[in-house]
Amino acid sequence: MEITIQVLKIIYGGFFCFAGIMHIIRPDFFKHFIPDFLPKKLVNYVVGILEFSIGLGLFFQETVKLASFGIIILLVIFLPIHIWDVTKKRPAIGSKKVAVVRIPLQFLLLYGIYIVYINS
Repeated sequence: MEITIQVLKIIYGGFFCFAGIMHIIRPDFFKHFIPDFLPKKLVNYVVGILEFSIGLGLFFQETVKLASFGIIILLVIFLPIHIWDVTKKRPAIGSKKVAVVRIPLQFLLLYGIYIVYINS
């Protein structure tokens, strides 16, 4: 189980660091995911910094518990946005099928990071 936890930390850490960097260097890609009533650039940069920070936190034993909890919170916050995206005529993620598949994938991601959290 210890190897599984280490692999999950590397996967999640790498993914969230990469996503955080992409929010900063390619903000236009993410603008369609952010509801119009929110300040798009500000939300995008804040989320990017948060994602990078919590992803990085998974690589240090002292911060794994806090970082994994932060990822859980972030994934829960993003869930309504993914559901909202499914209801749009043209989902930001691309096709309707991909938007629908993303919802159960979100729960799978939540489960994986929960495993890291409880074993840290």
